[in-house]
Amino acid sequence: MPQDRDGTFSTELFSRYQRSEQALVASLMEMYVQGVSTRKVAEITETLCGTRFSKSQVSVLATRLDTELSAWRERPLSAPSYPYVWVDARYEHVRVDGRVMSQGVLLVSGLRGDNGHREILGVAVEDTESEATYQTLFRSLKARGLRGVRLVISDDHAGLRGAIVRHFQGASWQRCQVHMTRNLTGQVAATKRASLAAGLREVFTATTPAEAHRRATRLAEDWRASHPRVAEQLEEEIEDCLACLAFPAAHQARIRTTNGLERLSQELKRRTRVVRIFATQRVPGREACLRLVTALAMEQSDEWVSGRRYLDVTLLTSSTTSAASPGVWRFWRGE
Repeated sequence: MPQDRDGTFSTELFSRYQRSEQALVASLMEMYVQGVSTRKVAEITETLCGTRFSKSQVSVLATRLDTELSAWRERPLSAPSYPYVWVDARYEHVRVDGRVMSQGVLLVSGLRGDNGHREILGVAVEDTESEATYQTLFRSLKARGLRGVRLVISDDHAGLRGAIVRHFQGASWQRCQVHMTRNLTGQVAATKRASLAAGLREVFTATTPAEAHRRATRLAEDWRASHPRVAEQLEEEIEDCLACLAFPAAHQARIRTTNGLERLSQELKRRTRVVRIFATQRVPGREACLRLVTALAMEQSDEWVSGRRYLDVTLLTSSTTSAASPGVWRFWRGE
């Protein structure tokens, strides 16, 4: 770096005080985001460079990502509408105040109403998965520009349902059919699960609400004698899984479940498994967890936005949801 008497000279090629190790630091951060544990990163740098970075130093270096990641989490949502919104959660082990506890990682994705691409809308790490935490997340999404929501797809978490009712009035709620299947098949013996799952698939592949109800009624009768609770739950809750039938047939396969977010959660698990417990002496565990999850979600969202169109939004019309049967709205009336 050339020096002058007043110390005011600065070249456009290099930042002031920049050194060659910035390339190494960038590589360390990239390894961290890609799921290499801080311990392994320390071993790699010692082998290649003869200099050892401790696990805490690697974590501290990763904090340089925070400004960019925070800006991405708080970015304005630019689409004119997001007709479909998927919500899911997973859990990570985080050390808080000297204790290891489970922290909820809340994920929200949406379908852009202008081009039919998916986008990760929100990421949050909270102490618990409750109605209050979901309300805070939804409130921030709406402040950033989330609008035009017609259908919210999620599991049957009571707090999540309450937050959806409060913040997305007028939209339909689709209970994830995969979660419903897991819940019901988990109540029967292992030898009978395949049979029950096959019956549920027959219900879910119906093309009209009337046909789905007929199949569900028949399935409930088949199981009433041996598993009355399964039959009762099927009759009472199957309606929540059929909201997708009020939307275009070409969309239904992708709006009946939260599988898209589930696959993202699997990728998160693959990369966070090497961390095991988010905590260092110098970086709070919750912040470290949010940093890594946000970086991965940002990477996935960029792939979705720049990739192939997910759904043809031109199939959606203003009268789409008016075709729904009266039973579809039972959830919203509180019945």
